[in-house]
Amino acid sequence: MKSPLPVRNGVNATRLRLPAEGPWNTALEYILDRFDHVDPEGIGERFDRGEVVALGGEVLSRSTPLGEHTFVWYYRELPVETRLPVELDILHQDDHLLVVDKPHFLPTTPGGMYVAESALVRLRVELDLPDLIPMHRLDRMTAGILMFSVDPETRGAYQLLFENRRIRKEYRAVAPVRPDLELDAAPLDVRSRIVKSRTYLLAQEVEGPANTHTTVSLLDQRDDRGLYRLQPHTGKTHQLRLHMASLGLGIINDPFYPILHPQAPDDYARPLQLLAHSISFTDPVDGSDRCFTSGLTLKEFA
Repeated sequence: MKSPLPVRNGVNATRLRLPAEGPWNTALEYILDRFDHVDPEGIGERFDRGEVVALGGEVLSRSTPLGEHTFVWYYRELPVETRLPVELDILHQDDHLLVVDKPHFLPTTPGGMYVAESALVRLRVELDLPDLIPMHRLDRMTAGILMFSVDPETRGAYQLLFENRRIRKEYRAVAPVRPDLELDAAPLDVRSRIVKSRTYLLAQEVEGPANTHTTVSLLDQRDDRGLYRLQPHTGKTHQLRLHMASLGLGIINDPFYPILHPQAPDDYARPLQLLAHSISFTDPVDGSDRCFTSGLTLKEFA
């Protein structure tokens, strides 16, 4: 369902579903009741400015009856954000794709306290590309290769690559070494069932058929730390971090696994030692072989 409102300041308008009926006479009354923690006059002023619209572009007024529209869109008030002291590097840009090196600590998309301070919004604003959409996501604490679609006309072809698992990804991680695993001699395939609730911070491994698969190998070793190649064959949230922790190889500076640490301000001197190192695929538009490699390094093994 396409928004009738354009992207503004790099951020999409928010969609809201209205009930067909209820104790409210107007759409405004319902919205005021639902968002009673928000400044009511400010909400009313959005109606006055024509910033609340229906699917067909119809502008709602303060008196628009409830039930006249099912979905409405509006611009939310953005929080005041301090710019994070990290920067994106553009690795490739053409008419279809934008590929960047995302730094640690910057989220891929808006969420929570980070809206303008997300890779998506920064790039939309700085490059004047309002139609930009990420093809995949990296955790806020993970750095490395992040690919975006520039052109809505070819977006579906690239989305199918991810849906059909025709994208090859490699990560690098720094973690302790377990000599007994002999990961320098032969890769280890880790398979498990991972679930993650929207209401719980951590992902968990549970009994049942495996829905995740990661290949782990040791590339280099310095004293008791190793540089690992991680090849995810599935893409569950926190899969790599959890699989490494389950092997007794918790990634250096991971605040979640294997032990959840108390929430603390970001320590930019101690980023999670996980990097999306490369991504490769056959381009569905021109048939060429594509491979993008990160220019970033992991400081604990630099």
